[in-house]
Amino acid sequence: MPVAIITGASKGLGRALAEALAGRGWDLVLDARGAEALGETAEAVSGQGTRVSALPGDVTDAGHRAELVAAARRLGGVDLLVHNASALGAEPLVRLEELPLDGLRRALEVNLVAGLGLVQEALPLLRASRAGAVVAVSSDAAAEAYETWGGYGASKAALDQLAAVLAVEEPGLRVWAVDPGDMATDLYAAAVPEDREPRPEPAAVVPGFLRLLDERPASGRYGAPALLDRAR
Repeated sequence: MPVAIITGASKGLGRALAEALAGRGWDLVLDARGAEALGETAEAVSGQGTRVSALPGDVTDAGHRAELVAAARRLGGVDLLVHNASALGAEPLVRLEELPLDGLRRALEVNLVAGLGLVQEALPLLRASRAGAVVAVSSDAAAEAYETWGGYGASKAALDQLAAVLAVEEPGLRVWAVDPGDMATDLYAAAVPEDREPRPEPAAVVPGFLRLLDERPASGRYGAPALLDRAR
């Protein structure tokens, strides 16, 4: 069975991706900081008959990243790495003049540095896979200038660039930066708590991610909603 590592997998998009991949027979290594929520997700996902290793921890911890890859190795390797864990930098979001520098550092550490660290740790196993792939979960804020989204957007823009360079350096892999679009997640609620507009559930955009795995287009930046539109 193919094996995927998914960070930030206890809820939201990470959980939705885990459930979808489990339904396709993937074995999973799941990460999140909240042990209780991660355990609930692991229990739900393993109910589909897949093998699941759930490791609570912080992706900024090099030891934890090594544990994730070691768990994947025990399951058979790494065929897919999804870096979904994210930090906003401030909750709720604030203008750049008010953005705490420690918050910006945290966003960069989680969204960017940890992503590269996990890729470096998993790279030998990804190279050994017949269809190794990396998904960096991006954001519209990486490409557009939205008030108060500066710190988060900058970290995601840097992640996009990292993914683009990785694709050039590792032509044997598929490396996709994917903007999932607006979703009803705890992260968005924390970012803009006063925004009560309805948004799609994360599960609604998962088919766009699955289409990447099915069709394996060239490495690059994609929007999950656009992938769904093309499939209709």
